[in-house]
Amino acid sequence: MKLLGKLVMRSPQKIAEFLESEHVGRIATIDKNGYPQVIPMNFAFVGGFIYMHSHIHGEKLDNMRRNSMVGFEVDRELEFLPSYFTHPTDASVADTLYVSVVIKGRAALVDDEVEKCLGLNGMMAKYQPEGGYEPLRPGDDVLDHTEVIRITSEEIHGKYKVGQHIKAAARADLAQKILDRRTPTAAATLDAMGFRAEGDRAVMVREPSW
Repeated sequence: MKLLGKLVMRSPQKIAEFLESEHVGRIATIDKNGYPQVIPMNFAFVGGFIYMHSHIHGEKLDNMRRNSMVGFEVDRELEFLPSYFTHPTDASVADTLYVSVVIKGRAALVDDEVEKCLGLNGMMAKYQPEGGYEPLRPGDDVLDHTEVIRITSEEIHGKYKVGQHIKAAARADLAQKILDRRTPTAAATLDAMGFRAEGDRAVMVREPSW
């Protein structure tokens, strides 16, 4: 199998879980001069759609009204892999473990207040899971002063690189090096790779299949 095929996320459930867990996505629209405009946004993945909110005026909204075709990207850098993990002096072998999802689709500004509340309440549930607020309801004044953007995906592709592309022994060696380096992200990276730390040892507990 070619390397690219080994990096493809094949599970729609894993893609959904990733989108539900990440806090920042990037939407790309086309401006009036034909240039792509990329903006980081908070978002919620609800019912298979991406929802975002915005002020009622803005360039990205003008772009969407003119051309509804958009791109949307979410990524998580898991761990930078120093070149010396692989070679004592060759900088070209430095690498990164990551997860990413790229969507091509159509953006629409939501008019229906029920759907507006669905998107906005989905964002609140994601970013403020502890509660402490009243869910929005149709008729609330704030809906008149907030745009809700819905992206309907036409293509959705996920990629991940967590060591699944290398043989088991090399993966275990990589996990141990990550543990020994003791970065702030090491524990989360080991978990994504299917390992856990037991004392000073990285022990594989599951196959990292996405």
